[in-house]
Amino acid sequence: SVGYRVKSPQGVHFRQWATALIKEYLIKGFAMNDERLKEAGGGHYFDELLARIRDIRSSEKVFWRKVLDVYATSIDYDPKTEQSLMVFKTIQNKMHWASHGETAAETVYNRVDSTKAHIGLTHFKGENPTKQETQIAKNYLNADELNILNRMVSAFLEIAEIQALDRNPMYMSDWVKQLDKFLALTNKDILQHAGTMSKQQAMAKAHSEYALYKEKTKNRISQVERDFIKQLDHKSKELKR
Repeated sequence: SVGYRVKSPQGVHFRQWATALIKEYLIKGFAMNDERLKEAGGGHYFDELLARIRDIRSSEKVFWRKVLDVYATSIDYDPKTEQSLMVFKTIQNKMHWASHGETAAETVYNRVDSTKAHIGLTHFKGENPTKQETQIAKNYLNADELNILNRMVSAFLEIAEIQALDRNPMYMSDWVKQLDKFLALTNKDILQHAGTMSKQQAMAKAHSEYALYKEKTKNRISQVERDFIKQLDHKSKELKR
């Protein structure tokens, strides 16, 4: 706040720099020192940033939006049909299968377990998993599986975007063929079936296991409560002195 009140040339320069930085952060969600990265060659910070970007791009929401952007260039694209959703599910399952040998539904069904810590999830927000988080296959992957999936999604999106930028006439089914070609180059198994588990079966088990998990943990003391009790004990000991 001091920099915004200084009227010297240095103060003006600071305000211009800070305003641009804040604007970039508000629009993009991150801010980068481009010149410093170029001069230092990026270093570990750039590697970490790339890893974070891969993770964001492979999230279901971002991935879906990117795929829709690509599909919009298809000759037979129609946002009112079920085809776009079906092709997305096919691509998503092929990606999961190539990364860890399971479809998205199989991952949820096979790994959700109320007897395990955090109901089997490896990624979730907050102190405990939510019901919605148990429905996302990506949340059950270990570090190696997630790393492979992130890299594959990132690479495929680049290939897909190049096709779109080149204005190559493509049908929606052609994107599945492009994915199969990409997976063949990486020597990954290519999923040729719909999987052994439906989404409905996976969701039903996730909901059932989550209900059991909530029942088991309903009386468990949270970290906030533990901290509060610790403070009470500390205050109690001080009063006894």
